[in-house]
Amino acid sequence: MTTTTVATKPVAEPSAKPQGRPEKFRKDRNVNWWLTAAVAVLSLTVLVPLYFTVVTALKTPSEAGTFGLPSTWEWHNFVDAWNKVNYPKAALNSAIITVCAVVLTLLTNTFVAYAVARNMDKRFFRFLYYFFLAMMFVPFTVIMLPIAKQMGTLHLDNQLGLIVLYTILGIGTNLFIAIGFIRSIPISLEEAARIDGASTWRIFWTIIFPLMGPINATIAILTALWAWNDFLLPLITLTDQSNQTIPLAQYVFQSQFTSNYPMAFASYLMAMAPVLIVYVFAQKWVVGGVMRGAVK
Repeated sequence: MTTTTVATKPVAEPSAKPQGRPEKFRKDRNVNWWLTAAVAVLSLTVLVPLYFTVVTALKTPSEAGTFGLPSTWEWHNFVDAWNKVNYPKAALNSAIITVCAVVLTLLTNTFVAYAVARNMDKRFFRFLYYFFLAMMFVPFTVIMLPIAKQMGTLHLDNQLGLIVLYTILGIGTNLFIAIGFIRSIPISLEEAARIDGASTWRIFWTIIFPLMGPINATIAILTALWAWNDFLLPLITLTDQSNQTIPLAQYVFQSQFTSNYPMAFASYLMAMAPVLIVYVFAQKWVVGGVMRGAVK
């Protein structure tokens, strides 16, 4: 018996990997200079006014209106603005309205979004969805005077009425953000809960609402920014001067001391500081929540 030997081809050794960082990391180092330049130029639209506000708040009235640094740093402008605007009282009013508006918005708008999202196959709920979205495209100046008249007729020209307005007028934007996220939640979770005997309310508060954490954070932050910085709604709604918010207090302050711009700019910076601090620490939830809600 003859045996045949089969020549085996030597296995080629793997080629040595290139030294240094992988190629995908090297590609990430490429910079789009045109986009970077565009972002840098556009950022000036925010940085330049902010710089002008800061330096003006630290100047004397005679130096106001120039971009140069102040010759003497007038830190007492902040103390004077604090006293003239009655900042603690105005800040307390703004905080009460903002916190109550955020809580009421989360308790109501999210449940409406859940009801609409789970019944989009029904004509009535589809109509509600597009009706609420249409509210986003109605200019506020069109409904401003009717709202003022209605709130006066209902005796809601106070802080309670203002909180209700923030809750109702923000429902279009909140539904747009929340519905896309709710529809991405598997409905099998709700079906399993229904088999165990859970009601719709229990399903929402124990399953859906906790899963909406990123969306709820986004809605809360956007509502807080709106309620804290808003000027028109408090102007046409609040009739009692003791309930005025920070923007209203600054409006009265500016009308009485129009020549003292450093003091006015100092009050603007103090009003901006709390909400700016909140946004700096919460911006990742704002961006992430909007992206989650817009893309199913």
